[in-house]
Order: sequence, then C-alpha cells, then structure tokens
Amino acid sequence: MVGIGSELNGDDAAGIEIARKINLASALPADFIAINGGPIPENASGPLRKFAPDLVIMVDAADLGKAPGSIEWLEEEKIDGMSASSHTLPLSVLGNYLQSDLGCQVMYLGIQPEQLDFAAALSEKVQIAVEEIVTLFTEEFNLET
Repeated sequence: MVGIGSELNGDDAAGIEIARKINLASALPADFIAINGGPIPENASGPLRKFAPDLVIMVDAADLGKAPGSIEWLEEEKIDGMSASSHTLPLSVLGNYLQSDLGCQVMYLGIQPEQLDFAAALSEKVQIAVEEIVTLFTEEFNLET
C-alpha cells in the first residue's frame, strides 16, 4: 500500500499516517509493504518495482463530497481531480504506469478531509478514519500490530 499526502496540510497527511502506523506493526508478512509516498507518490515506483506486488492500494485524502472522515473505494476513471493532496501527477497516471510496468492491480482508497490547514494536525474525524483503515488492512492482510 502507498500512503499519499503532505504532513504540512492537516488531513492531507491521512495516507502517510496509515503507512506509518502499519509500518509500526511488530511483524509484517513478506507479501505486504507499506510505503510513505508523501506528496510525490511516483517516488514509490522504485520500491514497488523491487517488491513486485500483485496489488497496490493507494490511500489519499480526496474530496468525495461527503462528511469528513468518510472512506470510499474510488473507481480509476473518477479519481482525477478528486485528490485533496498537494501532488501534481494525477493518481490515475501513476496507477496506469504501475499496472503497465509491474502487471499489478491498482486500487484507490479515499478519505474525505475536514481541513487542509497548514501545520494542523489530523482532525478527529479523519484520525478515526485512519484507525478504521489500519484495522481493515490489519485484518484483511493478516498484519500483526
């Protein structure tokens, strides 16, 4: 999984906070990796190429038009322009590249931010969403925390 966002912009840090929490797990299975893609998620392509995944899940703050903290699986054709992150490359471009280059499936998980204020911490609603996603990944991929 690739957590995307900027720690400088409040709830935009949700994806990287998820990657950070998963990496704190006591034992990740050999078939799972969590990458902090930060504001330049295309930098994750090198480690992903080395890892050779079957599935990449990109997690990012996204304007879903829903209540803050809402979580939604996103269809690739609908994600361009939805991201609340500061990255400039559309995630669909990166996803298409990974699918083509690595032959893997790519999925997108969005979290509705409440605020993107400079130097702010995650809002309470987005922090709850972060914990829900960490729990989901922990259960789905048999991670030990």
